[in-house]
Amino acid sequence: MPTSCVRQGTCKECLVEVTEGMEHLTPRGPEERHLPEAFRLACRARIAAESGVVRCHTMRRGAMRVERRAFCLPPRPEWTAPDPCVTRDGPHVLLDGAPIARADGPLHGLALDIGTTTVVVRLFDLGTGELVADASFENPQRFGGSDVIARIHYDTHHPGKLLQRTLAGYLAHALTGFGVHPRTVYEVVVAGNSTMRDLFFRLDVRSIGQSPYRSLTERGRDAGRRTGTALTATALRLRVPVHPRARVYGLPIVSGHVGADAAACMLAVDLAHEERPVALMDLGTNTELVVGNRHRILAASCPAGPAFEGGRIADGMPALPGAIERVRIEDDGSVRTTVVGGGPAQGICGSGLVDALAELRRTGRLDELGRFADGGAELVLASEDGRRIALHERDISELAQAKGANVAGLRIVFARYGIRFEDVAVFYLAGGFGSAVDLGAARRIGLVPDLDDARIVQVGNAAIEGASLALLSRTRRAELEALVERVEHCRLETDPDFFDHFADGCRFRPLAVGGP
Repeated sequence: MPTSCVRQGTCKECLVEVTEGMEHLTPRGPEERHLPEAFRLACRARIAAESGVVRCHTMRRGAMRVERRAFCLPPRPEWTAPDPCVTRDGPHVLLDGAPIARADGPLHGLALDIGTTTVVVRLFDLGTGELVADASFENPQRFGGSDVIARIHYDTHHPGKLLQRTLAGYLAHALTGFGVHPRTVYEVVVAGNSTMRDLFFRLDVRSIGQSPYRSLTERGRDAGRRTGTALTATALRLRVPVHPRARVYGLPIVSGHVGADAAACMLAVDLAHEERPVALMDLGTNTELVVGNRHRILAASCPAGPAFEGGRIADGMPALPGAIERVRIEDDGSVRTTVVGGGPAQGICGSGLVDALAELRRTGRLDELGRFADGGAELVLASEDGRRIALHERDISELAQAKGANVAGLRIVFARYGIRFEDVAVFYLAGGFGSAVDLGAARRIGLVPDLDDARIVQVGNAAIEGASLALLSRTRRAELEALVERVEHCRLETDPDFFDHFADGCRFRPLAVGGP
């Protein structure tokens, strides 16, 4: 495994998750004391037994599918000419008109979407606006927990900002694969939920995990110490492997757990100029929901958890080669699957999970409460190369709870806005998972409202698209900072009907239109 420290145990980049046989490895060294039980550093672990089985996997890098253009609608004409904050005046590189370097060569910028489960990065030529390269990888901060609350707890109780340092190391590997000199990168724009963004900026995130769930930037703005919730820092301070005087800009967060990724999505769908009522749902570990138009906007965060991104699922995994992405139950009861990359199945990703649930419901093998009709406890999806992939009843329970949180968010936000599901002109479904899911399957299990295909638009990773727009246009960036200040935040946990909506949303049945 490639490491920056040449196997000295200091860079934390050779992280592996051990799924079986930990007892056959040498004891932990001092360099691994920050890791929970299931994780080791590959360079510190050795085989200690003469026989036995050890199974592990790395945090997967560089093999995930990346859409080169995530947004599916035509751009506005005024967006076509780049208007970046980084420019050139002869031999000088300028940031907001002030010199930060004397260098020849291209001017590059990075757009970064830090998801709880996956990270997407794009490299742009700031002079032309051209997308030069892109990559994505599994967020290596997973060793700190699979959801934001676990990450907050880990960061609070482990000194040294280890989560941020580990992610910065993985970014170094991504940049190496881009084939450009890192010092030609002069600005980085970061999207992510409130916790992921603030962790990256090395802020104390404890306040996000405690009621009323507000970032330090929100508190500072409310106290008059800040004008907004956007963040800036130098690359040197954050250990981001680009030009040391490059600016790292964190997109503004909306409120609470409705973070900079939701703000980026609003920019991508041009909500600031939208007259029609629209809805935007960025499905993920921390689902963001936005409803409204240029006149009024409501937003909420749905604590779905990582189940639909493969987390907490026995054979779950991100949408990497080896992941089952499509499932079909034939008339004879046999199961047919499609695997990312076409090789043997190694697990199942979110779109495959939705397919499997929808097929079980279609064939009557699963009731709407998530119980197998035949009294069984699992659906075997694949069995090859000594690997058995199955969907278990306990997995279905995790998926039901994730769906229940999303449905509760939909019902509460639509009710507060005073519209029904069928009143929206467009229902944007965002996120890598949202772009890959089969709409028919998603409707059958009630993951999205039962609207026709014409009104549900899968826009892919709108967060990285919004971050890209903010990188390439200072005008659009300023527009977004003003827009987020007008958003009304719905705190779902304070709604008296939340638990009723949640319980009802855990049922696997269509989410009927006709009212929220």
